[in-house]
Amino acid sequence: MSDVTVLPGTLAVRNLFEDLLGREVTVSPGEPLSADEIPTSTVAIFVDSAQSIYAVLGMELALAANAGAALGLLPAGAAEDSIDDKQLYPNLAENVGELCNVLTSLLNREGGPHIKLHQVVYPGEPLPGDARAHLMALGRRVDLLVDVNRYGKGKLSLSLAP
Repeated sequence: MSDVTVLPGTLAVRNLFEDLLGREVTVSPGEPLSADEIPTSTVAIFVDSAQSIYAVLGMELALAANAGAALGLLPAGAAEDSIDDKQLYPNLAENVGELCNVLTSLLNREGGPHIKLHQVVYPGEPLPGDARAHLMALGRRVDLLVDVNRYGKGKLSLSLAP
């Protein structure tokens, strides 16, 4: 792996969310997604040019619903209903898929490998075991609490492959 590989900092994550959602976002250190939260999370799998897993990102249902609603300019109630029903509604999922694609920009660095979004796994869909293992692994990772102004907050975990 190239030594230009670095984890994105809280400022980079905040700026990207704010730019994309068009609203204030607060990002602070957080707890990793737990094994119990992963089945209801949205998980993005990023690969390098050899199609090897480069990074795995997980967004807790609350964050996925809130960010998806904010991106789609939907009322906060749409996110709250999705969270209450413990499922990510299709219109919110589509927006979160776009968000995951844009998050790729946090992983690409000049002189580093070209990283692209390979797959987004939504709540209730089977998560490949290797992606789950990467998301749960200790090591090169960042765990954040992302609060979308007027919507709500949730966990974001990003783990780079060893």
